[in-house]
Amino acid sequence: MDYLPIFAKLEGRACLVVGGGEVAWRKARMLMKAGASVTLVSPEADKDVQEAADNRELVWLKESFRPEHLDSVFLAIAATDNPLVNELVSKAADARRVLANVVDDTPKCSFIVPSIVDRSPIVIAISSAGKAPVLARLLREKLESLVPSHVGRMATLAGEFRDTLKEKVTTLTGRRKFWEMAFDGRFASLVAAGDEKGAKDELEKLTSGVSLQGEVALIGAGPGDPGLLTLRALQLMQQADVVLYDYLVSDEIMELCRRDAELICVGKRASFHSVSQEETNAMLVEHALKGKRVVRLKGGDPFMFGRGGEELQVLHEAGVPFQVVPGITAAAGATAYAGIPLTHRDYAQTAMFITGHLKKEDDSFRWATLARGRQTLVIYMGLMKSGHIQQQLIQHGRDPQTPVAIIENGTRADQKIYKGKLNELESLAEGVGSPALIVVGEVVQLADQLSWFGKQSFETVGEAHTPSVVNLG
Repeated sequence: MDYLPIFAKLEGRACLVVGGGEVAWRKARMLMKAGASVTLVSPEADKDVQEAADNRELVWLKESFRPEHLDSVFLAIAATDNPLVNELVSKAADARRVLANVVDDTPKCSFIVPSIVDRSPIVIAISSAGKAPVLARLLREKLESLVPSHVGRMATLAGEFRDTLKEKVTTLTGRRKFWEMAFDGRFASLVAAGDEKGAKDELEKLTSGVSLQGEVALIGAGPGDPGLLTLRALQLMQQADVVLYDYLVSDEIMELCRRDAELICVGKRASFHSVSQEETNAMLVEHALKGKRVVRLKGGDPFMFGRGGEELQVLHEAGVPFQVVPGITAAAGATAYAGIPLTHRDYAQTAMFITGHLKKEDDSFRWATLARGRQTLVIYMGLMKSGHIQQQLIQHGRDPQTPVAIIENGTRADQKIYKGKLNELESLAEGVGSPALIVVGEVVQLADQLSWFGKQSFETVGEAHTPSVVNLG
């Protein structure tokens, strides 16, 4: 984040605009709208500036800029067509520790002015850190059409009702639920229709309908790319009071959770369990019984080798209400991003998903079925058992020359693809990091034609210890 977005209270504060043209007037008018006490410095000025000065809406100093003009100023904007004057404003402001903006000259700015969607008191600011102002403007135009004009009035009525609500609903969680019900329900419709009396009455009615019961949402976060989240998953993540998440959930997805939610990592790694499954189950029940909305966030799909069903059984026994939001499982997401179709009319009519998290001495897999040709085998958590998997598949009839791929960090910016043959699988897995997915089948060879994510290129594997590696980072 190049700039910290801050909404500054300018009411009554002294602000300086240097310049007298159209751009300077536009900046002065923006500051005036925020309640600032504006002084404009320029030997000459447009008609709009002159009229504003005559009406005492701003002070116009008909002179050239001097550093002393910045004394006792909260912030300054340089909007002249003279680069030397603009630079002088910037340097003088830095020397006095005054915030300064130089229009269309980001390196000389200590603050930048974003594109604004104004639904006061709701204000949305969009910034590209000065790198793509046209893109920021286009985004603002999209938001202008998406954010209804009555949103500001809704916020005003909500502010007027806050003290009343605190008396009637005493918990923070209860009040949050109340406002979500209001903003998504009839209150919003009444404000949109201009019926403010009806809207106020609706708020009174809603105070008796707030449920303080907690609940759990079991959500599949997908394989890593935040663009693969479902809309429902995002909505619930934004409403959560507590989020229990696995280490497989990417940082980009965690950034989409509600900012003030309590985040608890209950991730498990091979040979190291930071939180036991029993502890995770207990935390889910504990937080829900306190009336909190809990999100249990799992990588991929929660019902695909994720023990999600076991967690829901515990919630059922405790009488905790729950819901499930499916996610894109790694077998579907990672292979698609690697350009490997799970099935293809010429190569594979079936696809099988298995977990490689097995004990060699207690191997109950039907390897003869798994080793059949013309099918795709996708193996989750198979890195540590890659040698055993290779041995069993070949022993039970799979061609040692069958193409294989290991997809590391599938769908993410740092995705890597390791390609080889089945008889190279164990050596191929050496040095591969988790999370990773093993794909066995003739469809792997199609990646040469169907790769699309990032700038991929594949090389033919030579020796077993020189696998083809594709880094998309």
